Amino acid sequence: MNISYKDTAIKLSPDVYEPSDDSFLLAEAALSEIKNSERILEVGCGSGIIAAVINSNTKAKVIGIDINPHAARCARNNGVEAIRGDLLNCIKGKFDIILFNPPYLPTNEEEKTEGWINAALDGGYDGRWIIFRFLEQAGTNLLDKGLILIVLSSLTGIEEVKSKMESLGYHVEDKKQERYMFEQLRVIACH
Repeated sequence: MNISYKDTAIKLSPDVYEPSDDSFLLAEAALSEIKNSERILEVGCGSGIIAAVINSNTKAKVIGIDINPHAARCARNNGVEAIRGDLLNCIKGKFDIILFNPPYLPTNEEEKTEGWINAALDGGYDGRWIIFRFLEQAGTNLLDKGLILIVLSSLTGIEEVKSKMESLGYHVEDKKQERYMFEQLRVIACH
């Protein structure tokens, strides 16, 4: 299956998160923040749609990372420089912007899915487990005046995540938000 968005076409692959409202909201937020030729890291790049949109519409240099080997391959097949890894532990260097569309839904044992797609969906019992791991690591790879853009759901506990960001010394602000049937999605910036 193929998908097109913002003058960018990508091919999807089984076992890879299909771009959805959260993907497009993060892409919009990223495009509104990119000024020139920033170095950008997209954590959890999935199919590569966000990085591909950035590549098509800006002069920024984007690298993607995903724990799912099928996702890293899919992103590469869509023209995105992508590697396989768990969050930031295999990344060296610093970036102007780090993007993350994390698995943010609270997930109990019965809700887990089979295979690699679970890595894109399973946010742990409160939806914050992966997000907090990411936030603990992100400062190492962020330039001094760098920016993190992350998508959160009202089901995750946005205020709890913002409080964690502030406890790590970040200045936090809301960038974009959309309400959907059962949740509100919000892109949060921290720098």
